[in-house]
Amino acid sequence: MTASPVTRPPGLRRFRTERPPQPERCELCSVPVEAGHRHLVDTEKRALVCACTPCALLMEQPGAAAGRFRTVPARYLTDPPYRLDESAWDALQIPVGVAFLFRNAALDRLVALYPSPAGATESELDPDTWTDVLGGSRLAELLEPDVEALLLRRTDGHGECHLVPIDICYELVGRMRLLWQGFDGGAEARAALDAFFADVARRVRPVGEAEHLVNEGARP
Repeated sequence: MTASPVTRPPGLRRFRTERPPQPERCELCSVPVEAGHRHLVDTEKRALVCACTPCALLMEQPGAAAGRFRTVPARYLTDPPYRLDESAWDALQIPVGVAFLFRNAALDRLVALYPSPAGATESELDPDTWTDVLGGSRLAELLEPDVEALLLRRTDGHGECHLVPIDICYELVGRMRLLWQGFDGGAEARAALDAFFADVARRVRPVGEAEHLVNEGARP
């Protein structure tokens, strides 16, 4: 007797079939967004939200969504005269060579975080210490609450500080969590960190130069 072929249930076939990756969508209007899309900060949930360009521009308007969503700016700034020396780093007591801090508008204070194998870890240092160390930079005065961060790095006794969009800081945290190995992160994580800061270095503009470009662009 000839055996009948086995017919797999449709549900099983569905799980065996590879599905194409689904495109990311704007979390406000649901339209697909491409790589490099803008982000918003949901100030109620303390979370980043993907956004299409029209929604990102809309949330830049005063009073939009009662201020719940804030568009993450695209500016990268540095303050060349400002230096983070050894004593400053020692005062910050950061256990790794990278950290970022932002001003939480709801708490009305600075929050400092650094990458770790567990993700973003908050520094328990007194916020006043951060203010004392970073208050000498013009970047601290320009920092927009919730949506921008001061990104710090220490390498070979040299400290650097940049004002950057806050979403790239969380991107860095995710990358380090994925690649971290051993006590110091490992060679792959260090290479990724070098590449990340090389990209930041290409993007940053000195504070004075950036202000000049804005003023030039504002002329009729």
